[in-house]
Amino acid sequence: MAAPIRFDEFLGNSAHVEQLRRAIAAGRLPPSLILAGPRGSGKYTLSLLLTMALLCEVQPRVSSALGELADFCNQCHNCTRIAESFDLEVQIAGAVAAREDMRDTDKKETRILVQTHPAVLVIPPDPPQLLIKLGQVRSLIGGIYRAPLEAERSVAIFTAATFMKEAANSLLKVLEEPPAHAHLILLAEHVGELLPTIRSRCATVRLGAIAAPDLAHLLAERRPEWRPQQRALVARLAQGAAARALGFNLDDYLPARADALVLLRCVIDDMEHTDLFKMTETYRAGAEGQARTTALLRAFATLLEDVLLLHEGTPELIQNIDLQTELQRMSELVSFEWLENAVRAMDGVYSGMRRNLLRSLSLDAFAETLSAPRP
Repeated sequence: MAAPIRFDEFLGNSAHVEQLRRAIAAGRLPPSLILAGPRGSGKYTLSLLLTMALLCEVQPRVSSALGELADFCNQCHNCTRIAESFDLEVQIAGAVAAREDMRDTDKKETRILVQTHPAVLVIPPDPPQLLIKLGQVRSLIGGIYRAPLEAERSVAIFTAATFMKEAANSLLKVLEEPPAHAHLILLAEHVGELLPTIRSRCATVRLGAIAAPDLAHLLAERRPEWRPQQRALVARLAQGAAARALGFNLDDYLPARADALVLLRCVIDDMEHTDLFKMTETYRAGAEGQARTTALLRAFATLLEDVLLLHEGTPELIQNIDLQTELQRMSELVSFEWLENAVRAMDGVYSGMRRNLLRSLSLDAFAETLSAPRP
């Protein structure tokens, strides 16, 4: 299997990517590295590209104005084995299925790990709690001090910063005395999730958001079936994350947003709630109802955020640009206090969902609790 992209196809953050490639070429990549950035910014993809450049048997180099850049051949045994880890969800699903087939006593002791190459260990949050657990870190410690047999270096990638306390403390021991052949890469949406003692022992590279026009250009190449207006909308909704933009499901979002807009019109314009009740009646119990309600609330949150941004005079930051005229009108009818109350009321709906309250009644109650005071 070949890598889905090469370094020169990685969108955004070119200065950071080149800096890391120069460090690999010069043999100066930090032994412990934090890649920080929003969800979908390419942290996991970049971590595997760097791993392939570290372990590639050919070790190709690319000349640049500031020095040689490390690259990978994409064909050697190491490259093709590592590339199997790009489809992380499939790999995790396979590991979870294998654990489910075990005896109950073995399940409790088995942690989810992904290892398509013996020198590369990928450590995702362990389901169902979705936390990095002590057993996973112990698995890393058990093998990291042994020199790899099929490569000159070994790499461990933590795909999230959500560590259990015991796991984080155990990882500190490795960070304090890392073996010379090993590299640890920690991926984090928010660096503050990691212990200060972990952060202080790692170099940190922050991946910034990609500009909406650049994302729209990428979507024009990868999603030509979308109309330009749809690509512009998704480029805003993705909030600077290429992976989120490419994987965005418009077929799910637009119906959810239409329902959210009905809800927003009712509470802001103080309309009769007939249309609202007709809509919420379709939000039944069960997994489908929960998924629809969650999608509606997420869409409502984007609309509410846009109303706030317009209320504060920053229209260039809104996401639902195709609704700007109507959202601008709504922003002139509400106060900041009303917007705060709406956010608190949304939290109440989420709380009700966790208690398995009837979805339609929760949404009706949500609408009823919101008044529309004028500024």
